[in-house]
Amino acid sequence: MPNQLAQATSPYLLQHADNPVDWWPWSADAFEEARRRGVPVLLSVGYSSCHWCHVMAHESFEDEATAAVMNERFVNIKVDREERPDVDAVYMEAVQAATGQGGWPMTVFMTPDAEPFYFGTYFPPEPRHGMASFRQVLDGVGQAWAERRGEVAEVAAKIVGDLAGRELPYGDTQPPGEGELAQALLGLTRDYDAAHGGFGGAPKFPPSMVIEFLLRHYARTGAEGALQMAQDTCERMARGGIYDQLGGGFARYAVDKEWVVPHFEKMLYDNALLCRAYAHLWRATGSETARRVALETADFLVRELRTNEGGFASALDADSEDAEGRHVEGAYYVWTPAQLRDVLGGEDAERAMRYFGVTEEGTFEEGASVLQLPDGDEVFEGEWVEGVRRRLSEARAARPAPGRDDKVVAAWNGLAIAALAETGAYFGRPDLVDAAVAAGDLLVRVHLDAQARIARTSKEGRVGANAGVLEDYADVAEGFLTLASVTGEGVWLEFAGFLLDHVLARFADPESGALYDTAADAEQLIRRPQDPTDNAAPSGWSAAAGALLSYAAQTGSEPHRTAAERALGVVRALGPRAPRFIGHGLAVAEALLDGPREVAVVGEVGGELHRVALLGTAPGAVVAAGREGGGELPLLADRPLVDGRPAAYVCRNFTCDVPVTDPERLAEALGSGR
Repeated sequence: MPNQLAQATSPYLLQHADNPVDWWPWSADAFEEARRRGVPVLLSVGYSSCHWCHVMAHESFEDEATAAVMNERFVNIKVDREERPDVDAVYMEAVQAATGQGGWPMTVFMTPDAEPFYFGTYFPPEPRHGMASFRQVLDGVGQAWAERRGEVAEVAAKIVGDLAGRELPYGDTQPPGEGELAQALLGLTRDYDAAHGGFGGAPKFPPSMVIEFLLRHYARTGAEGALQMAQDTCERMARGGIYDQLGGGFARYAVDKEWVVPHFEKMLYDNALLCRAYAHLWRATGSETARRVALETADFLVRELRTNEGGFASALDADSEDAEGRHVEGAYYVWTPAQLRDVLGGEDAERAMRYFGVTEEGTFEEGASVLQLPDGDEVFEGEWVEGVRRRLSEARAARPAPGRDDKVVAAWNGLAIAALAETGAYFGRPDLVDAAVAAGDLLVRVHLDAQARIARTSKEGRVGANAGVLEDYADVAEGFLTLASVTGEGVWLEFAGFLLDHVLARFADPESGALYDTAADAEQLIRRPQDPTDNAAPSGWSAAAGALLSYAAQTGSEPHRTAAERALGVVRALGPRAPRFIGHGLAVAEALLDGPREVAVVGEVGGELHRVALLGTAPGAVVAAGREGGGELPLLADRPLVDGRPAAYVCRNFTCDVPVTDPERLAEALGSGR
């Protein structure tokens, strides 16, 4: 069969549509073809902004001779991990169990029954650094299949059996209490890098969800150490090369522990989560740096990732063309002293080198430097800084831009909606709220069907074929709940309820309360994926717990609150042992311990009381705002104006305070649990 990727909605699959490899998308037909031919399946998994995926594609998948071997001996399936996180998760678990490590590109050889028997990640075109070449791997696997098929089948069956035995032991349905959250904080303190901020060593990833936990823990308990770790980490990242000092927004991670040199790809989920974290840091401290970074990151999202349909694209590539026309990592972002002199002239260039930490030897490759803001005694006037940033930004805009992955992923758009809605509300930027609403409209219009089942992706307004997974339902519900709080429009709460009803009916284990990443009626893989740990983004599990808890607070729904509490049992188990990898779950647990508080603002939506309510730091507090007698939001029921004036009602754990009309008194009531 010829290459079948031309009709894909995934930019990553479309990048491979012209390969001489006869690629199939993941489908039952592909496995049926393998059975018909009596050959194994070669599964290749990657994503569009993955540097080594591009390298392997150029070296091997674009090579006619290599493609001929692949086509003769295998049925070849190409998967975009961002479209099919379930397929990726199941086989990545097998790769990690077998090899002790994982990553992308992921290469898996399997039987026509989808049972894996040989694994790897990137394979070079020639033997290198103790690694077999890709052709050697193809020959070895092909020969084993032809000559020792029974042995291969035994290996595959054993791997599948081992995976089945790795089911998550989930016996605790009790949420964490004070003790577990205190232990989690202690564990984070042990891993904290006091010199540079963040946790652990290189490579260092931005810990957005841990920051959220630290801010909530501080708000509830007054633990200054928690706030200090959050503040210092955010400050160091904002001054580092991981943050784009000209255009705003964060790169995926830093290759060093000082945040200097990033892996330059920019992901939607990272920037949505970090935009919200910096906005919440400003809310807690008034930090001008946090305000600037939150707004610049929000502006980056809208300027560079917004699609024509109103959604948000998935990523910008790390690679782009340099001045010599080579496709290299970071070319769009880095500067040499000579380039600064060309744009700024002598004296300004020398000052800019000191301001941005650009050196003659370079901080990156080939004498180039990543712009950062190193500490120093020299004072730079704000007007001069803005002028230099503007001139450099204009010059950079003339460079070949990194490629953009234009597919709209439901879950990540949910994260962006929440971030933009809150940032717009905090800083008086209705344009950001409008962008969040437009993305919500796209998800409802394109991604939701008549039963409120959500599709994972769309591209150019065309919905993809893949069903949403748990994180799609949970993160979009979170985005819609935030829109309800900010806009006062009850339709967003209603849509969130539809999505969360699917979580309860199709993703939750009715016996234990555990959550699965795929629905009970989804395509059956060799095992049903289930991962509660928060990594690059909140796990579907912890995101669902948070959305269920907020929805319960907004509506009084006991089933949703019970489901949230049961789901948080896994945080009780993992929080004290691995707090860096359950940050969102810990943040949700803080909200549960605080109530969360329910705030009903009767009066003008967008008025002063409403804004003060949104700025409260009480963990996970939910806000409903609307006119007296408005029936859109349940919290507003039977809540009158006070002496004809707008009023705020604050309730917690089935007890309500006296309504207040004074914004300062409301701020005090929502400042913290202390």
